[in-house]
Amino acid sequence: MENKGETMTDDRKTTVPVWTLATADVRVPGLTAGESMTAERLTELRGVLAVLADEPIVTLEAHPLPAKIDRAKGLSLDAASPLAQHLSQFITQSTRSSLTAARATASGEILYRMVVPAKVAAQFEQGLVCSMASKAATGGIHSALMNSTGIAANATFVPVGRAAAAGAVGGAGATAGVAAAGGTVLTVAAPLVLMAVAVGVSAHADHKRQQAIEHITELLEQLQQDKLDDEHSALNGSRAAIDKATAILLDEGKLGVSLGLDSAVHTIDTALGKADLRLARWQSALDNLPEGKAVELDTLTKSFPGVDDHGGTFRAHLELASLAIALMRRVVILQAVESAQSDPGNPFKNFTRALKRDQQRLDELESSIAGVLVRLSALELAGPSGLLPVITTGEVDRLMRAAHRIRKLGDGVVVNSRTTDVAIEIARNKDGSVVVFPALPA
Repeated sequence: MENKGETMTDDRKTTVPVWTLATADVRVPGLTAGESMTAERLTELRGVLAVLADEPIVTLEAHPLPAKIDRAKGLSLDAASPLAQHLSQFITQSTRSSLTAARATASGEILYRMVVPAKVAAQFEQGLVCSMASKAATGGIHSALMNSTGIAANATFVPVGRAAAAGAVGGAGATAGVAAAGGTVLTVAAPLVLMAVAVGVSAHADHKRQQAIEHITELLEQLQQDKLDDEHSALNGSRAAIDKATAILLDEGKLGVSLGLDSAVHTIDTALGKADLRLARWQSALDNLPEGKAVELDTLTKSFPGVDDHGGTFRAHLELASLAIALMRRVVILQAVESAQSDPGNPFKNFTRALKRDQQRLDELESSIAGVLVRLSALELAGPSGLLPVITTGEVDRLMRAAHRIRKLGDGVVVNSRTTDVAIEIARNKDGSVVVFPALPA
């Protein structure tokens, strides 16, 4: 974990309370509450908890809310939503027993930062952490901390060790309480952690969808291909049903047929099926290329039309696959939350189990597409073969441009990257409503 991600810019020393939240009753080593620590010590604490605890333990920090923050990048939930209620009740109880927490949260406008350990983040796999890890990716996600006033190492972290637990708020909120283990009191707040993770991951998936939509729109305007336009329209049309289902589930409601989610899922599954077929063709085309030899550009473009250009059918197919994956990831999160709420006795474990099981297909598809891009970017291009011993200046220029664009296909692609801790940032307003930003590597 980078220390620079721990604190925000401030002209004065800032005291940041840190809570340790358990998702079930666990035994952990004794923690010293109320004593200040550095960002380095906080990192060490997270490492110890991740290794020694039987169940996931996350940390929750309370930072001053930056004056400028791009709320459009997150998902907004009103004060009556379960996440906002869990958070409000947790903070209310905490401030009764901690002067530090009371002072830090007195304004009512706070940026909460929940850090989920890597072994839990591994449940999210390729679709979350790995795809965000590359600094070379265009339009990468930046945290709310980095998006506002910058970062500096001038905060003091104070563990709040005896915070009362947030009360249950129905449905998945039935397991809040306080667990005493090894002389340490931990807050059991599985519902709060579940909702924060679910909304943060959903926000990330929606951000990926927005990126794919922007790219597809530009590409299809250039290509003017009706069939691809139809694919795009059908996929984009499924978003409304997913948005409605997300809103209902995050309010702990029940999904019904009238929402149209089944129809949306069918549309997305059809798009994923097309992506699977295209992927198989791409892999076969690469397998049939002569090993260790330069490839003629015309030969390559037969299987990957437009790969040498800024637009092209191949790139449109890539973006359509990205859109389908992003939309289905939101559906997978809905299914995981629904599974967790069906058994409130152990919501977080049910959530991670369902999430891991249902998204395996998406991870494999995304990883395989990444593998195709890496293989393409490593190809050596050859000029056109023919009777003439030389090639024209125009052909040389085209070859050089194509080589540059094809090499860039591998930029920002991450295959089987190491999973890191995940940070989920929640901006809380005075009225109790919250904005949850896309989850990102801590």
